[in-house]
Amino acid sequence: MEAFLPLYETVHRWKNGLARVRLPLFPGYVFVRIALADRLQVLEVPSVVRLVGFCGQPAPLPEADIEAIRLCLERGPRFEPHPYLQAGQGVRVARGPLEGLEGTVIRRKSHTRLVISLHLIMRSVAVEVEETDLEPAN
Repeated sequence: MEAFLPLYETVHRWKNGLARVRLPLFPGYVFVRIALADRLQVLEVPSVVRLVGFCGQPAPLPEADIEAIRLCLERGPRFEPHPYLQAGQGVRVARGPLEGLEGTVIRRKSHTRLVISLHLIMRSVAVEVEETDLEPAN
């Protein structure tokens, strides 16, 4: 059984000052790779409520989605949760450390961000990218 809990680092303001903390990128979700026959073993873990699925059957996330998250965590400069998006221009990173990733481009202040959406769990993450590294997705 393989588990993956993606974390991101952020700064929180507390009564006694600022502190860097690591938080789950997708609160409430832990990704597991299991054989279907082992699902009961996962459901017996304290605090696990259910497996993501449809009509009572677990539904796997595409492996490419998990690999995109892993790649961004390993190579991306700033990574943080982002509201789930369905609309926007689809882009592909043409060069740089995130080359090959596809997502939606957005702008926040003077920065360009690539939003990667995990449609099955309706969650998204955003990572800052250089606009010159992007090209329209096919």
